[in-house]
Amino acid sequence: MIKKYRKKPVVIEAVQRTGKNDNEVCDFLANSESCFGYDAGKITIETLEGEMTVSVGDFVIKGIRGECYPCKPDIFEKTYEEVN
Repeated sequence: MIKKYRKKPVVIEAVQRTGKNDNEVCDFLANSESCFGYDAGKITIETLEGEMTVSVGDFVIKGIRGECYPCKPDIFEKTYEEVN
């Protein structure tokens, strides 16, 4: 029997790459459990799915285990809302 499930509410940390804040994004990644690289303006993150590039506009999300991964802005806006 197929069942339906709802994602548990989890508060995450994230930063959006603007193209002018690469230092902030790299600092965020340096304080995570993820391996990342920065070369000639290109930011890459090693994820379980392989190496992923963080494009300008992407959000970098820190998951519940401290791992990071990029997320396209349209998906981020549909999935997350800011917590005060």
